[in-house]
Amino acid sequence: MSTSIFPQSQPATEESRNVMPRLLSLSTAVPSERWTQEETLARFAEHFSQYREPIAERIFRNSGIDHRNFSIKQEDFDPTVDSDELHAIYSEESLKLGSRAARQCLEQGDFSATDVDYLVVATCTGYLCPGLTARIARELGLRDDIQRADLVGMGCSGAMPSLQRANDFVRAYPDKRALVITVEISSACWYVDDTMETIVGNAICADGAAAALIGTGDSGNYPAIAQFAGLMDTGYIESVGFEFKAGKNRIILAKELRDASGPLVKTAVERLLDQTGVAWNAIDHWIIHSGGKRVLDSIDQSLGFKNNELANSRTVLRECGNMSSPTLFFVLERALRDARPGDLGVLVALGPGLSAETALIHW
Repeated sequence: MSTSIFPQSQPATEESRNVMPRLLSLSTAVPSERWTQEETLARFAEHFSQYREPIAERIFRNSGIDHRNFSIKQEDFDPTVDSDELHAIYSEESLKLGSRAARQCLEQGDFSATDVDYLVVATCTGYLCPGLTARIARELGLRDDIQRADLVGMGCSGAMPSLQRANDFVRAYPDKRALVITVEISSACWYVDDTMETIVGNAICADGAAAALIGTGDSGNYPAIAQFAGLMDTGYIESVGFEFKAGKNRIILAKELRDASGPLVKTAVERLLDQTGVAWNAIDHWIIHSGGKRVLDSIDQSLGFKNNELANSRTVLRECGNMSSPTLFFVLERALRDARPGDLGVLVALGPGLSAETALIHW
């Protein structure tokens, strides 16, 4: 099969390549407080008897995670705090961490805050009004004519619709630049009850942020964005996300997600490659959200991988846990180290809906 990465199989010209939206810079950030799984479990066990049961220990031990980063110190850990304090943690730390990722992104690309024309921020672990775009714009010193979009509630898939909004903006205005920020403070969403569901959530979720600058022209070893495609199965709409209980966000993680994820991703990727005329064996980099060990196992099996294609996803899971929306950018950051001109990559983010959001990128 021929590999055309332009819509309607348009030929690639030098001019068309130069106006294709692409990454100009990418940066990630985590809080400085780094906890091992053993330390995290011990903190929960100090407060709740269910975390002293063997099944809780197995969940933490078999998570595929070694460490996670949180916005609070271990000595300050108290999962019984009220919703007002959790909201205060989210409000302060999301601004701090999201702004740090953004500053790093601009500095690495040798850009300034005034070079940004459009700001998109994705988050799901808290709600603010005015949203994070306004707060981060003030913190970074962005121009007063900045255009903005706050994407709230997209869950772990939030990086992809944010990237797509930025991509659409740059396609419409090729001389402008869009800054995407994804930031989650999962430690502001700790919720404890007597279910395995919340134990799993507390065993895998973590804090993190990422920022990507999108524009046109030469971008070194950063890829261009060729196509997006999404797939949603609303039969699972009640199976993943958050519910609001006792003033707090309680995670929803139904067991069937582990088996549903792989087939959904397979169908979504098939549609993406069919739309772009790219063969499976032409893909050099699989950049897939680190949703959890069992989720990655399901994707591995459904996509028939044989050569450790999900190594970067598993490494991010092991070193950082599932940070929700920023996680995909952490995996992409690792893929950039090995990418070469002419390489193709597929991005896949999984989120509530149940949705699989995909994109084809090329170097």
